[in-house]
Amino acid sequence: MSEYAIKVNQLTKSYNLYQSKVDRLKEIVHPFKKTFHNQFFALNNISFSVSKGETVGVLGKNGSGKSTLLKIIAGVLQPSFGDVEVNGSVSALLELGAGFNPEYTGMENIYLYGTIVGLSKKEISEKVNSIVTFADIGEFINQPVKMYSSGMFARLAFAVAINVDPDILIVDEALSVGDAYFQEKSFTKMKEFRKQGKSIFFVSHSISGVRNFCDRAIWIDKGELVLDGVADVVCTEYQDFINEQNQAHHQQIAQESDNSQNKIYIRDVKMDKAVYQMDEDIQIKINLEFREEILSYGVGVIVYDASGRLVTLYNTVRDDIVFSSTYNELILRIPRNDFIRGKYFLTVVISDELSMFPYDRKDFITTFAIEYKKNRNGIPIGDGMFRSKHEWIY
Repeated sequence: MSEYAIKVNQLTKSYNLYQSKVDRLKEIVHPFKKTFHNQFFALNNISFSVSKGETVGVLGKNGSGKSTLLKIIAGVLQPSFGDVEVNGSVSALLELGAGFNPEYTGMENIYLYGTIVGLSKKEISEKVNSIVTFADIGEFINQPVKMYSSGMFARLAFAVAINVDPDILIVDEALSVGDAYFQEKSFTKMKEFRKQGKSIFFVSHSISGVRNFCDRAIWIDKGELVLDGVADVVCTEYQDFINEQNQAHHQQIAQESDNSQNKIYIRDVKMDKAVYQMDEDIQIKINLEFREEILSYGVGVIVYDASGRLVTLYNTVRDDIVFSSTYNELILRIPRNDFIRGKYFLTVVISDELSMFPYDRKDFITTFAIEYKKNRNGIPIGDGMFRSKHEWIY
């Protein structure tokens, strides 16, 4: 008996892309078999395996080939080259409503799906009550599914997929459309499924979800396998990749501007380190130059994340600091920082004393990175935008 639940060998899926319908016809009738198409590879020579009882997450941007991969494993699509070996019964929850007939009622679709995955009518009937109870859509179970909301679709589809008791469960982001109660119930069921030693192949845009739930992760980009390994390692590399792509945009914004006429201008901004740990002090040194003796000024530091979203800001005007001299050097110290792991960008602004107008502004003038700490189970101790200082009282 094979130790693998899924084995993918040199899997390739390509499509012929035509500029127009006429080009397709030209290619069919051309006497010398001239091609009028460009070949697009949704998947290109991918190989990996999933062991029995393993939970594997799949990461990648939209259009990277994740859904195509899952459809081939589930048997919905055929590969152009290569092969997939699946050992055990498979239940696949792909895009919303896949495998359902919109004209059939929910009850009729339960029997339809059960038949597709190889169950007899008697076996399906034995599972109907548990499926209907889990879906919890009331009398809509006897209505055509074309009348369902996306949430009701998700409820019924997941209820069927998880309750036909497959050896391998394939889930493609379908749970994101459900409400909080349904998501809790569904993920609890998936955790039970994993404890039973079943295999799960799980596509998600949630990096933290893949890191915390999966044993392994696979990163696909432009149809190619970039990385396959321990979930935490792959998730970290993938997050860094996303950050680097965003950084290119920020660097373009950060081009030097002409400050030759500014009464006050920013000469330099330096960090004491490039990489910090959570809870470590951060120090930012700002050097200013004054062409005139101006005392009515303020200094602001804005922190953005890798996606360009405002994380926080520090401002002498907001802090009621009034300067009594022209200071050429200021230091902003952030004690025991609360930032979450990632890359951050600083914008520094010199303004008037009411922050009404800038004397000088340097967007994304410097960057720093935060590395996280992990708990005893290897899970990062914080997530989100920052980790607030806190205590538990019990």
